[in-house]
Amino acid sequence: MTSDFFKYQAQTSPHPLAMEISHASGSYIYDTNNKAYLDFVAGVSACPLGHNHPKVINAIKNQLDKHLHVMVYGEYIQKPAVELAKLLANKLPKSLEKTYLTNSGTEAIEGALKLAKRATGRSEIIAAHKAYHGNTMGSMSVMGVEEKKQAYRPLLPNVQFITFNNATELAYITTKTACVILETIQGGAGFIEPQNNYLEKVRKRCDAVGALLILDEIQPGIGRTGKLFGFEHYNCIPDILVTGKGLGGGMPIGAFTASGELMDVLQDTPKLGHITTFGGHPVIAASALATLQEITASNLMDQALEKELLFRKLLIHPLIKEIRGKGLMLAIITASEEITNAIILKCQKEGLILFWLLFEPKAIRITPPLTISNEEITKGCAIIIAVLNTIQK
Repeated sequence: MTSDFFKYQAQTSPHPLAMEISHASGSYIYDTNNKAYLDFVAGVSACPLGHNHPKVINAIKNQLDKHLHVMVYGEYIQKPAVELAKLLANKLPKSLEKTYLTNSGTEAIEGALKLAKRATGRSEIIAAHKAYHGNTMGSMSVMGVEEKKQAYRPLLPNVQFITFNNATELAYITTKTACVILETIQGGAGFIEPQNNYLEKVRKRCDAVGALLILDEIQPGIGRTGKLFGFEHYNCIPDILVTGKGLGGGMPIGAFTASGELMDVLQDTPKLGHITTFGGHPVIAASALATLQEITASNLMDQALEKELLFRKLLIHPLIKEIRGKGLMLAIITASEEITNAIILKCQKEGLILFWLLFEPKAIRITPPLTISNEEITKGCAIIIAVLNTIQK
Protein backbone atom coordinates (compact mmCIF):
# COMPACT_ATOMS: atom_id res chain seq x y z
CA MET A 1 0.00 0.00 0.00
CA THR A 2 2.86 2.40 0.77
CA SER A 3 4.34 2.14 -2.71
CA ASP A 4 0.90 2.66 -4.30
CA PHE A 5 0.35 5.71 -2.07
CA PHE A 6 3.46 7.38 -3.41
CA LYS A 7 2.96 6.18 -7.00
CA TYR A 8 -0.74 6.96 -7.54
CA GLN A 9 -1.82 9.57 -5.01
CA ALA A 10 -0.62 13.15 -5.44
CA GLN A 11 1.46 14.40 -2.53
CA THR A 12 1.44 17.79 -0.85
CA SER A 13 5.00 17.67 0.45
CA PRO A 14 8.21 15.72 -0.22
CA HIS A 15 8.00 13.87 3.10
CA PRO A 16 4.45 12.94 4.20
CA LEU A 17 4.10 11.04 7.47
CA ALA A 18 2.72 8.07 5.48
CA MET A 19 1.14 6.25 8.43
CA GLU A 20 -1.22 3.60 7.05
CA ILE A 21 -4.57 3.86 8.83
CA SER A 22 -6.78 0.94 9.77
CA HIS A 23 -9.50 2.55 11.90
CA ALA A 24 -10.16 5.25 14.47
CA SER A 25 -12.31 5.59 17.57
CA GLY A 26 -12.69 8.29 20.19
CA SER A 27 -9.32 9.97 20.77
CA TYR A 28 -7.32 7.23 19.03
CA ILE A 29 -6.22 6.38 15.50
CA TYR A 30 -4.95 2.87 14.73
CA ASP A 31 -2.48 1.84 12.06
CA THR A 32 -2.56 -1.41 10.09
CA ASN A 33 -0.36 -3.05 12.72
CA ASN A 34 -3.10 -2.19 15.24
CA LYS A 35 -0.83 0.25 17.05
CA ALA A 36 -2.87 2.93 18.84
CA TYR A 37 -1.99 6.61 18.50
CA LEU A 38 -3.46 9.17 20.88
CA ASP A 39 -4.69 11.99 18.65
CA PHE A 40 -3.78 15.53 19.73
CA VAL A 41 -4.62 16.94 16.27
CA ALA A 42 -8.20 15.81 15.45
CA GLY A 43 -7.74 15.91 11.70
CA VAL A 44 -6.37 19.47 12.00
CA SER A 45 -9.31 20.67 14.13
CA ALA A 46 -11.86 18.90 11.92
CA CYS A 47 -13.09 16.21 14.34
CA PRO A 48 -14.36 18.03 17.44
CA LEU A 49 -16.25 14.98 18.72
CA GLY A 50 -13.35 12.63 18.07
CA HIS A 51 -13.48 9.67 15.73
CA ASN A 52 -16.64 7.68 14.99
CA HIS A 53 -18.78 9.46 17.55
CA PRO A 54 -21.98 7.39 17.77
CA LYS A 55 -24.37 10.34 17.33
CA VAL A 56 -22.54 11.49 14.20
CA ILE A 57 -22.32 7.98 12.75
CA ASN A 58 -26.00 7.34 13.42
CA ALA A 59 -27.00 10.60 11.76
CA ILE A 60 -24.97 9.67 8.69
CA LYS A 61 -26.43 6.15 8.54
CA ASN A 62 -29.98 7.41 8.95
CA GLN A 63 -29.56 9.84 6.06
CA LEU A 64 -27.91 7.19 3.88
CA ASP A 65 -31.12 5.17 4.08
CA LYS A 66 -33.15 8.13 2.78
CA HIS A 67 -31.18 9.65 -0.09
CA LEU A 68 -27.81 11.00 -1.16
CA HIS A 69 -27.38 13.91 -3.58
CA VAL A 70 -30.56 14.80 -5.45
CA MET A 71 -30.13 18.34 -6.81
CA VAL A 72 -27.67 21.21 -6.99
CA TYR A 73 -27.54 23.45 -3.93
CA GLY A 74 -30.44 25.78 -3.21
CA GLU A 75 -33.17 24.27 -5.39
CA TYR A 76 -34.77 21.51 -3.33
CA ILE A 77 -35.75 21.64 0.33
CA GLN A 78 -33.62 19.05 2.11
CA LYS A 79 -34.26 18.70 5.83
CA PRO A 80 -30.69 18.23 7.15
CA ALA A 81 -29.41 21.39 5.44
CA VAL A 82 -32.40 23.48 6.50
CA GLU A 83 -32.16 22.31 10.11
CA LEU A 84 -28.42 22.94 10.17
CA ALA A 85 -28.80 26.49 8.87
CA LYS A 86 -31.64 27.14 11.35
CA LEU A 87 -29.61 25.86 14.32
CA LEU A 88 -26.68 28.05 13.33
CA ALA A 89 -28.99 31.07 13.18
CA ASN A 90 -30.42 30.24 16.59
CA LYS A 91 -26.94 30.12 18.12
CA LEU A 92 -25.59 33.28 16.44
CA PRO A 93 -26.34 37.00 16.88
CA LYS A 94 -29.50 38.13 15.09
CA SER A 95 -27.53 39.84 12.32
CA LEU A 96 -26.11 36.46 11.28
CA GLU A 97 -29.26 34.69 10.18
CA LYS A 98 -28.79 33.12 6.75
CA THR A 99 -26.18 30.50 5.83
CA TYR A 100 -24.81 29.29 2.51
CA LEU A 101 -23.41 25.75 2.82
CA THR A 102 -20.36 24.84 0.75
CA ASN A 103 -18.00 21.90 0.26
CA SER A 104 -15.01 23.31 2.14
CA GLY A 105 -13.69 26.23 4.12
CA THR A 106 -11.80 27.68 1.20
CA GLU A 107 -14.96 27.66 -0.97
CA ALA A 108 -16.77 29.47 1.83
CA ILE A 109 -14.02 32.11 1.80
CA GLU A 110 -14.49 32.49 -1.95
CA GLY A 111 -18.21 32.97 -1.47
CA ALA A 112 -17.70 35.49 1.33
CA LEU A 113 -15.30 37.58 -0.75
CA LYS A 114 -17.71 37.56 -3.69
CA LEU A 115 -20.57 38.57 -1.42
CA ALA A 116 -18.60 41.50 0.01
CA LYS A 117 -17.62 42.82 -3.42
CA ARG A 118 -21.13 42.35 -4.77
CA ALA A 119 -22.82 44.02 -1.80
CA THR A 120 -20.53 47.05 -1.56
CA GLY A 121 -19.75 47.59 -5.25
CA ARG A 122 -16.12 48.00 -4.22
CA SER A 123 -13.09 45.94 -5.22
CA GLU A 124 -10.41 46.48 -2.58
CA ILE A 125 -9.86 43.68 -0.06
CA ILE A 126 -7.74 44.07 3.06
CA ALA A 127 -6.25 41.00 4.72
CA ALA A 128 -3.54 40.37 7.29
CA HIS A 129 0.11 39.50 7.01
CA LYS A 130 0.68 35.81 7.88
CA ALA A 131 -3.00 35.06 7.27
CA TYR A 132 -4.22 31.74 5.92
CA HIS A 133 -7.73 31.36 4.51
CA GLY A 134 -7.40 28.41 2.14
CA ASN A 135 -5.65 27.50 -1.08
CA THR A 136 -7.96 28.25 -3.99
CA MET A 137 -7.10 31.31 -6.07
CA GLY A 138 -9.26 33.84 -4.23
CA SER A 139 -8.34 32.46 -0.81
CA MET A 140 -4.68 32.37 -1.78
CA SER A 141 -4.94 36.02 -2.83
CA VAL A 142 -5.67 36.95 0.79
CA MET A 143 -2.96 34.67 2.16
CA GLY A 144 -0.39 36.83 3.93
CA VAL A 145 2.78 34.90 3.08
CA GLU A 146 4.24 35.75 -0.32
CA GLU A 147 6.58 32.76 -0.63
CA LYS A 148 3.59 30.41 -0.50
CA LYS A 149 1.77 32.07 -3.40
CA GLN A 150 4.35 33.73 -5.65
CA ALA A 151 4.48 30.68 -7.96
CA TYR A 152 0.77 31.08 -8.72
CA ARG A 153 0.53 34.76 -9.61
CA PRO A 154 -1.27 36.65 -11.01
CA LEU A 155 -3.90 36.42 -8.29
CA LEU A 156 -6.76 38.77 -7.37
CA PRO A 157 -5.87 42.46 -7.78
CA ASN A 158 -6.53 45.19 -5.20
CA VAL A 159 -5.59 43.15 -2.14
CA GLN A 160 -3.75 45.07 0.58
CA PHE A 161 -2.24 43.70 3.77
CA ILE A 162 -2.16 45.02 7.32
CA THR A 163 -0.42 43.68 10.42
CA PHE A 164 -2.64 41.74 12.81
CA ASN A 165 -2.92 43.53 16.18
CA ASN A 166 -1.44 46.78 14.80
CA ALA A 167 -4.19 49.36 15.30
CA THR A 168 -2.26 52.17 13.60
CA GLU A 169 -2.58 50.38 10.24
CA LEU A 170 -6.39 50.43 10.39
CA ALA A 171 -6.17 53.76 8.57
CA TYR A 172 -5.53 51.69 5.44
CA ILE A 173 -9.21 50.69 5.59
CA THR A 174 -10.99 53.38 3.55
CA THR A 175 -14.13 54.08 1.53
CA LYS A 176 -12.51 52.09 -1.29
CA THR A 177 -12.46 48.94 0.84
CA ALA A 178 -15.07 46.28 0.12
CA CYS A 179 -14.10 44.12 3.07
CA VAL A 180 -11.54 43.32 5.70
CA ILE A 181 -10.94 39.60 6.14
CA LEU A 182 -9.26 38.33 9.29
CA GLU A 183 -8.93 35.09 11.19
CA THR A 184 -10.40 35.63 14.62
CA ILE A 185 -7.31 33.85 15.95
CA GLN A 186 -4.50 33.64 13.41
CA GLY A 187 -3.90 29.95 12.79
CA GLY A 188 -0.96 29.37 10.47
CA ALA A 189 0.92 32.28 12.05
CA GLY A 190 1.09 30.46 15.36
CA PHE A 191 -2.31 30.79 17.07
CA ILE A 192 -2.07 34.54 17.58
CA GLU A 193 -4.96 36.01 19.58
CA PRO A 194 -6.22 39.57 19.08
CA GLN A 195 -4.86 41.95 21.71
CA ASN A 196 -5.91 45.32 23.16
CA ASN A 197 -9.46 45.16 21.77
CA TYR A 198 -8.05 44.88 18.26
CA LEU A 199 -11.13 43.30 16.68
CA GLU A 200 -13.38 45.93 18.25
CA LYS A 201 -11.20 48.60 16.66
CA VAL A 202 -11.40 46.86 13.28
CA ARG A 203 -15.18 46.64 13.61
CA LYS A 204 -15.41 50.36 14.40
CA ARG A 205 -13.22 51.32 11.45
CA CYS A 206 -15.21 49.14 9.04
CA ASP A 207 -18.43 50.76 10.22
CA ALA A 208 -16.95 54.23 9.75
CA VAL A 209 -16.02 53.67 6.10
CA GLY A 210 -18.79 51.27 5.04
CA ALA A 211 -16.56 48.22 4.63
CA LEU A 212 -17.73 44.74 5.56
CA LEU A 213 -15.90 42.63 8.12
CA ILE A 214 -15.36 38.95 7.35
CA LEU A 215 -14.16 36.78 10.23
CA ASP A 216 -12.67 33.42 9.35
CA GLU A 217 -13.68 30.94 12.06
CA ILE A 218 -12.81 27.83 10.04
CA GLN A 219 -10.41 26.72 12.76
CA PRO A 220 -11.43 28.45 16.03
CA GLY A 221 -15.16 27.91 15.45
CA ILE A 222 -17.47 25.10 16.63
CA GLY A 223 -16.53 25.19 20.30
CA ARG A 224 -12.78 24.85 20.07
CA THR A 225 -11.97 28.02 22.03
CA GLY A 226 -14.57 27.49 24.76
CA LYS A 227 -17.24 29.48 22.91
CA LEU A 228 -19.17 28.30 19.87
CA PHE A 229 -17.27 30.90 17.84
CA GLY A 230 -14.07 32.68 18.74
CA PHE A 231 -15.44 36.16 18.10
CA GLU A 232 -17.64 35.75 21.18
CA HIS A 233 -14.50 36.26 23.31
CA TYR A 234 -13.65 39.60 21.71
CA ASN A 235 -16.85 41.66 21.54
CA CYS A 236 -16.87 41.82 17.76
CA ILE A 237 -19.66 40.58 15.50
CA PRO A 238 -18.69 40.18 11.83
CA ASP A 239 -20.85 41.04 8.84
CA ILE A 240 -19.92 37.70 7.28
CA LEU A 241 -18.90 34.65 9.32
CA VAL A 242 -16.99 31.81 7.68
CA THR A 243 -16.73 28.34 9.16
CA GLY A 244 -15.74 24.83 8.12
CA LYS A 245 -13.48 22.07 9.51
CA GLY A 246 -15.10 21.10 12.82
CA LEU A 247 -18.62 21.90 11.64
CA GLY A 248 -18.71 18.69 9.59
CA GLY A 249 -17.79 16.40 12.48
CA GLY A 250 -15.25 14.67 10.24
CA MET A 251 -17.06 15.24 6.94
CA PRO A 252 -16.09 17.91 4.37
CA ILE A 253 -18.01 21.16 4.77
CA GLY A 254 -17.79 24.94 4.73
CA ALA A 255 -20.29 27.72 5.33
CA PHE A 256 -20.62 31.47 5.23
CA THR A 257 -23.30 33.29 7.18
CA ALA A 258 -24.59 36.86 6.99
CA SER A 259 -27.80 38.85 7.40
CA GLY A 260 -30.72 37.94 5.19
CA GLU A 261 -30.51 41.31 3.47
CA LEU A 262 -26.84 40.89 2.70
CA MET A 263 -27.01 37.26 1.63
CA ASP A 264 -29.94 37.88 -0.69
CA VAL A 265 -27.80 39.95 -3.06
CA LEU A 266 -26.42 36.64 -4.39
CA GLN A 267 -29.89 35.73 -5.69
CA ASP A 268 -30.17 38.19 -8.53
CA THR A 269 -28.40 40.68 -10.83
CA PRO A 270 -26.83 38.37 -11.73
CA LYS A 271 -28.71 35.28 -10.68
CA LEU A 272 -26.67 32.37 -9.35
CA GLY A 273 -24.17 34.69 -7.69
CA HIS A 274 -22.56 31.67 -6.08
CA ILE A 275 -23.43 28.13 -7.15
CA THR A 276 -22.24 24.71 -6.08
CA THR A 277 -23.34 21.20 -6.93
CA PHE A 278 -22.61 19.38 -3.68
CA GLY A 279 -22.82 22.17 -1.09
CA GLY A 280 -25.36 21.28 1.58
CA HIS A 281 -25.05 17.57 0.72
CA PRO A 282 -27.67 15.80 2.86
CA VAL A 283 -25.31 13.24 4.39
CA ILE A 284 -22.72 15.86 5.28
CA ALA A 285 -25.38 18.24 6.57
CA ALA A 286 -26.75 15.44 8.77
CA SER A 287 -23.28 14.86 10.20
CA ALA A 288 -22.83 18.59 10.80
CA LEU A 289 -26.23 18.94 12.43
CA ALA A 290 -25.52 16.08 14.85
CA THR A 291 -22.13 17.59 15.64
CA LEU A 292 -23.50 21.06 16.29
CA GLN A 293 -26.36 19.69 18.38
CA GLU A 294 -23.98 17.70 20.58
CA ILE A 295 -21.54 20.56 21.11
CA THR A 296 -24.22 23.12 21.92
CA ALA A 297 -26.28 20.81 24.15
CA SER A 298 -23.33 19.48 26.17
CA ASN A 299 -20.73 21.08 28.42
CA LEU A 300 -17.88 20.41 26.00
CA MET A 301 -17.21 24.12 25.45
CA ASP A 302 -16.84 24.81 29.16
CA GLN A 303 -14.64 21.76 29.44
CA ALA A 304 -12.40 23.08 26.65
CA LEU A 305 -11.31 25.96 28.86
CA GLU A 306 -10.75 23.62 31.82
CA LYS A 307 -8.71 21.27 29.64
CA GLU A 308 -6.62 24.20 28.41
CA LEU A 309 -5.57 24.84 32.01
CA LEU A 310 -4.59 21.19 32.38
CA PHE A 311 -2.43 21.35 29.25
CA ARG A 312 -0.74 24.51 30.51
CA LYS A 313 -0.13 22.92 33.91
CA LEU A 314 1.41 19.75 32.50
CA LEU A 315 3.45 21.22 29.62
CA ILE A 316 6.18 22.97 31.53
CA HIS A 317 9.74 22.37 30.32
CA PRO A 318 12.87 24.45 29.62
CA LEU A 319 12.51 23.77 25.88
CA ILE A 320 8.93 25.08 25.85
CA LYS A 321 9.15 28.84 25.48
CA GLU A 322 5.44 29.65 25.27
CA ILE A 323 2.00 28.13 24.84
CA ARG A 324 -0.30 30.22 22.65
CA GLY A 325 -3.99 30.01 21.92
CA LYS A 326 -7.26 29.49 23.73
CA GLY A 327 -9.28 26.48 24.77
CA LEU A 328 -8.24 23.43 22.77
CA MET A 329 -6.62 25.49 20.03
CA LEU A 330 -3.09 25.54 21.46
CA ALA A 331 0.41 25.84 20.05
CA ILE A 332 3.59 24.90 21.90
CA ILE A 333 6.41 27.23 20.86
CA THR A 334 9.82 25.62 21.28
CA ALA A 335 13.30 27.06 21.10
CA SER A 336 13.90 26.09 17.46
CA GLU A 337 12.47 24.54 14.32
CA GLU A 338 14.76 21.54 14.80
CA ILE A 339 13.36 20.86 18.27
CA THR A 340 9.80 21.15 17.00
CA ASN A 341 10.45 18.69 14.16
CA ALA A 342 12.12 16.22 16.51
CA ILE A 343 9.26 16.34 19.02
CA ILE A 344 6.55 15.76 16.42
CA LEU A 345 8.35 12.85 14.77
CA LYS A 346 9.51 11.20 18.01
CA CYS A 347 6.09 11.53 19.62
CA GLN A 348 4.52 9.71 16.69
CA LYS A 349 6.88 6.80 17.31
CA GLU A 350 5.75 6.87 20.94
CA GLY A 351 2.08 6.74 19.96
CA LEU A 352 1.12 10.41 20.10
CA ILE A 353 -0.01 12.43 17.09
CA LEU A 354 1.13 16.07 16.93
CA PHE A 355 1.47 18.31 13.89
CA TRP A 356 2.94 21.51 12.53
CA LEU A 357 1.51 24.96 11.82
CA LEU A 358 1.88 26.50 8.38
CA PHE A 359 3.95 29.63 8.94
CA GLU A 360 5.51 29.29 12.40
CA PRO A 361 8.24 26.63 12.21
CA LYS A 362 8.77 26.53 15.98
CA ALA A 363 5.11 25.72 16.72
CA ILE A 364 3.60 22.35 17.65
CA ARG A 365 -0.13 22.02 17.06
CA ILE A 366 -2.32 20.76 19.90
CA THR A 367 -5.94 20.65 18.72
CA PRO A 368 -7.38 17.42 20.14
CA PRO A 369 -11.02 16.39 20.03
CA LEU A 370 -13.16 18.38 22.46
CA THR A 371 -14.17 14.99 23.87
CA ILE A 372 -10.65 14.10 24.97
CA SER A 373 -10.50 13.03 28.62
CA ASN A 374 -8.29 14.47 31.33
CA GLU A 375 -6.61 11.08 31.60
CA GLU A 376 -5.79 11.12 27.89
CA ILE A 377 -4.45 14.68 28.16
CA THR A 378 -2.23 13.61 31.06
CA LYS A 379 -1.00 10.59 29.12
CA GLY A 380 -0.17 12.60 26.00
CA CYS A 381 1.56 15.39 27.90
CA ALA A 382 3.72 12.82 29.71
CA ILE A 383 4.88 11.54 26.31
CA ILE A 384 5.74 15.10 25.20
CA ILE A 385 7.73 15.78 28.37
CA ALA A 386 9.57 12.46 28.09
CA VAL A 387 10.52 13.23 24.48
CA LEU A 388 11.63 16.73 25.46
CA ASN A 389 13.87 15.23 28.11
CA THR A 390 15.60 13.03 25.51
CA ILE A 391 16.18 16.09 23.32
CA GLN A 392 17.50 18.18 26.21
CA LYS A 393 20.10 15.55 27.03
